[in-house]
Amino acid sequence: MFPRHTHSLLTDALADTPVVLLNGARQTGKSTLVQGLADSQGRRYLTLDDRVVLAAAKSDPSGFIAGLSGPVVMDEIQRAPELFLDIKAAVDRDRRPGRFLLTGSANVLLLPTLADSLAGRMEIINLWPLSGAEMAHDAAFNRADWLFDGPLDGSLDTHPIPPCDREALTEKLLQGGFPEAVARPKAKRRAAWFESYLQTVLQRDVREMANLEQLTEVPHLLQLLATRSACLLNQAELSRASRLTQTTLKRYLSLLETLFLVVRIPAWARNPGKRLVKSPKVFLPDTGLLSWLLDYSTDKLQARPGLPGHLVETYVACELLKHLAFSDKGLSLWHYRTQTDIEVDFVLEDRLGKLTGIEVKASASVDSADFKGLRHLQETEPQTFNRGIVLYAGREVVAFSEQLIAVPLSLWW
Repeated sequence: MFPRHTHSLLTDALADTPVVLLNGARQTGKSTLVQGLADSQGRRYLTLDDRVVLAAAKSDPSGFIAGLSGPVVMDEIQRAPELFLDIKAAVDRDRRPGRFLLTGSANVLLLPTLADSLAGRMEIINLWPLSGAEMAHDAAFNRADWLFDGPLDGSLDTHPIPPCDREALTEKLLQGGFPEAVARPKAKRRAAWFESYLQTVLQRDVREMANLEQLTEVPHLLQLLATRSACLLNQAELSRASRLTQTTLKRYLSLLETLFLVVRIPAWARNPGKRLVKSPKVFLPDTGLLSWLLDYSTDKLQARPGLPGHLVETYVACELLKHLAFSDKGLSLWHYRTQTDIEVDFVLEDRLGKLTGIEVKASASVDSADFKGLRHLQETEPQTFNRGIVLYAGREVVAFSEQLIAVPLSLWW
């Protein structure tokens, strides 16, 4: 079993918060993690994927919650939103910490019923697919915090950065981070898993949440979004390509976000006097799933002169999200682009407004021109600019100036 970044966050939250929700896509390892906690802490484990448990919860929510004694785990809580108000009432009567450990495969921040009913009583912790660090059994070291302001001299005793080998990077891109996919080294078996996974989510979860029997447009929309991963979200263009009205498109995009199949990274725009693009970037939050949707394979990627830039950028976005979930610095993630198309792929911002820019290059070499966007950010935000990083598929950590540094992509694993 892989160590998870969020394990200590969960145990700390359960020690002082009545309700803790572990939130993430299906098959990211939520059930494995909470079942381990249930065993070690003597919690009763219930899953709402069990038809009998689900029927009891839906038919009499008050009686169901009243019948629970001691600390409990409830898996897949989004399947019975009727329980939320009764959990709130139970917690209001008895606010002992750690009473309810919930898991959900739908983003509760996009579900007002849950977010509103348990406001102030619940801590939400996100679980993403496995990170490269988790797969390397190095879950405690936060790479995002380190990129933000850590010592990037390439010679850390405990976390040296190896050269970025293209073959290793290709495998990371194709396997993604879903534990079941990672466990399948054969490409055909991995592809079969991704197909089954997507069918389950689209045919079951999408139908349940959308309350529709037929939702045939959603798979096509997801395929279109796969071709646009790491690009600005242009809803007018996407509406034309998908042949969906703007209203329907917005609804389906929200649905895909709720199920963690799509992630938007907002544009950074703190300075009202600057002419900045306000559109978010859109990403599929797993490169294994993205590669399967785009029919990438080891042979196809090796035959190319370079790796696809949007795939490598998506990989970095995924890794950043996984590390931000347990960041001690409380970092937030943005992208930066001016209306004259000067851009920085990612911007990390701390609570004090300090900025670290990150550019992603799929090539094995870097030159001064690759720091153009980072220099622009440095010049226009001199009071808050912390440093600029170019992540590339090369061998060495190289400083181009005191604040501008090239770092191999292999830092993630």
